[in-house]
Amino acid sequence: MAKSEGSPGWFARVVCGVLAACAAASAAAGVATWHRYELLVELPPEHKPSGTEALLMADMWFGNLMGWRTAIIIVSGLLFVLWLYTMRDVADGLWPEGQRRSRAWLIFGWIVPVANLFVPKMFINDLWAAGRPPHRRERGHWLLTLWWLSVLAATGTFGKKPGWGREADRAGEAADAMWRVLIGNGVSIVTALLTIAVVWRLSGMLERAVRGVAI
Repeated sequence: MAKSEGSPGWFARVVCGVLAACAAASAAAGVATWHRYELLVELPPEHKPSGTEALLMADMWFGNLMGWRTAIIIVSGLLFVLWLYTMRDVADGLWPEGQRRSRAWLIFGWIVPVANLFVPKMFINDLWAAGRPPHRRERGHWLLTLWWLSVLAATGTFGKKPGWGREADRAGEAADAMWRVLIGNGVSIVTALLTIAVVWRLSGMLERAVRGVAI
């Protein structure tokens, strides 16, 4: 069956699939985090956060699932940057003068301090404008704003010390850390879902724009 007009291509579907796996991994890690949190709050706050068989098992599942979550987040991030590169190829053919940053910033824009607060959003805004009709080229959209705010929030939670609270000496401290990790898992789920929406819609917009030029 022929692909419907304006639908995302195969690579966008792959990226969305990996992002869906990222959301699922974050949800699974969230369940493990909540289970460990419940076991920790049952202990006296000054007690060591270990010693019971249930807590050892919960710690094992928590560590494994958080590790898988981290790996999938890294893979999805790399695929997302590669998707941006392919979409930049399309945008350069549609509206080259509207692309405000060089391709090098597709990499450096995520890692250079201060620039990583706005350069990736500039890229997405420019791609979005390139996918719109020439007489209605507008940078920005509420979906892109929500997505970028979620990315900034997820980056803040993901960039914390990777001990995930297991380095705490007391059960009360470990339980507080689990609560923060749980919030981070929730933010990761929201970010993954919003990124899927951005990839799916923007890929379709740019493909539809290319077809419009070819007609």
